[in-house]
Amino acid sequence: MRKIILAATAAFVVGGIAAGAVLSQAQPAPPPGPPVDGSAMQEHPHHGPFGMMGWHRGEQHERRFNPRDFALIYRQADRQLAPADVQKIAEAFLLWNGNHTWKVANVAVTTDGPIGFSLTTPEGSVIAKFTMDPHTGKITRAG
Repeated sequence: MRKIILAATAAFVVGGIAAGAVLSQAQPAPPPGPPVDGSAMQEHPHHGPFGMMGWHRGEQHERRFNPRDFALIYRQADRQLAPADVQKIAEAFLLWNGNHTWKVANVAVTTDGPIGFSLTTPEGSVIAKFTMDPHTGKITRAG
């Protein structure tokens, strides 16, 4: 009985060592990322402790742009958006995301205040409808 327990213990230890050796070689360490600029991680009252794009310390996410590049542009409290402004913003969003085929149509002020618009295919089929608050710029899907 003692020999069986000793053999089982030895097999368990050898198996554990072999499994540990295999697992330690299974996944290589990731390559080092680009140097991190500490100023990008400063807390901003409107964006939280991780920056405007939700970037966290230690993660290797690519940022779309450095907010300091646009430091001369001040965000107004009331944006005073007109329907033409909303159309430009929606078109720019499509282009920013690489969509060159969809169009922005039916841009008009709704009865309750926001400016409504639709995203359409080149043939004119409506994909989705949205509204944008002319004061805050907040976009809401309407249908």
